[in-house]
Amino acid sequence: MTDDPAAPTEPAGLLGPADVRRLSAALGVRPTKTLGQNFVHDAGTVRRIVRSAAVGPDDVVLEVGPGLGSLTLALLETGARVIAVEIDPPLARALPVTVAARMPEAAGRLAVLQADAMTVTGPEVLPAPGGGDGVAPTKLVANLPYNVAVPVLLTLLENLPSLREVLVMVQAEVADRIAAPPGSRTYGVPSVKAAWYAEAARAGTISRTVFWPVPNVDSALVRLTRREPPETTATREDVFAVVDAAFAQRRKTLRAALAGWAGSAPAAEEVLRAAGIDPGLRGERLGITDYARIAQHARSAGAPGARSGTLGA
Repeated sequence: MTDDPAAPTEPAGLLGPADVRRLSAALGVRPTKTLGQNFVHDAGTVRRIVRSAAVGPDDVVLEVGPGLGSLTLALLETGARVIAVEIDPPLARALPVTVAARMPEAAGRLAVLQADAMTVTGPEVLPAPGGGDGVAPTKLVANLPYNVAVPVLLTLLENLPSLREVLVMVQAEVADRIAAPPGSRTYGVPSVKAAWYAEAARAGTISRTVFWPVPNVDSALVRLTRREPPETTATREDVFAVVDAAFAQRRKTLRAALAGWAGSAPAAEEVLRAAGIDPGLRGERLGITDYARIAQHARSAGAPGARSGTLGA
C-alpha cells in the first residue's frame, strides 16, 4: 500500500471506509459536531446521490461541505465541473490534493473556496473550475452540515438564482420539514420559505452506517426544483416577515399570531380579510401563495409589519 494518504486503494478512485480514516488521520482531522461533520465512506451511496441528481458533463455543481471528498469524487466522475465550498481550512487545502492523487484527469474541473457557505453572496465570489472568470453553478448537490442545513439552503437559493436543481442530504426530520405540504404535522417555516423558491420532495433515505462517525440521527435526501415565486407586488422580505410572525406562535390563530406584526389583532384581521384569508385559521394551513397575498395587502394598507423577514428557519 502506498504511503500517500490521498492515493487510491480502489480502482475507481472513490473513498472507502479505510481511505476515509487514513485521510483523516494524515490530516489530523477529527469530525466535529460544531461543524456538523460526518464523512460518507460508501462509494455506492455517493454514486446513488449523483445518479439521483442526474449530474452530467454539462453541469456546474456546487457542493457545500465536501469534507474529505467522497461525494466530490463521485461528482467529478461524471465529467461535471465542481465548485466546493469548505469552511474547515485543513479540509479545503487537502481536497485538491486528494482529487489530484485519486482522479488526476478530473483535477482541472475542481475549484475550492475556503469559506462559510452563508457568506456566498453571489456567483461572483465563487472560483471557476480551471481558472478564469466565475461560473454560475447549475446544481447544488451536497451533504449539508446538519446544524445549519436550512439557512445554508435558503441563502444559496436566494443568492444563486442559476441553481435550477438541488439534491441535498440532511437530517431526516429536516427533510420532512422542507418537503412538508400545508396542513401536515411537520409543515413549518422551512416548508413555506423553501416553497418560495422551489418545489420540494423527499428523494430517499440514507443509512447511518455509511457515515463516519455514525450519526445519532437518520438522514434523507430532499430534492428541490426551482420555480418562479408567486406573483405578488410584495417582496420576498415582506412575505418572509409574515411567515416568521405566523409561526412564532403557531398554535394561535392568525388573528392573534399576526397581531404584533400588524400592530394589533384588529389590524391583522383587516389585512387577512382583505387577502381572503380566514383570521381563525392557523399559519400551518396556508401555502406560500397565501402568505404572499397577506404581505401584498399589508403593504398596500401600510401595516407596521410589512418589513424584512429572515432566511432562517
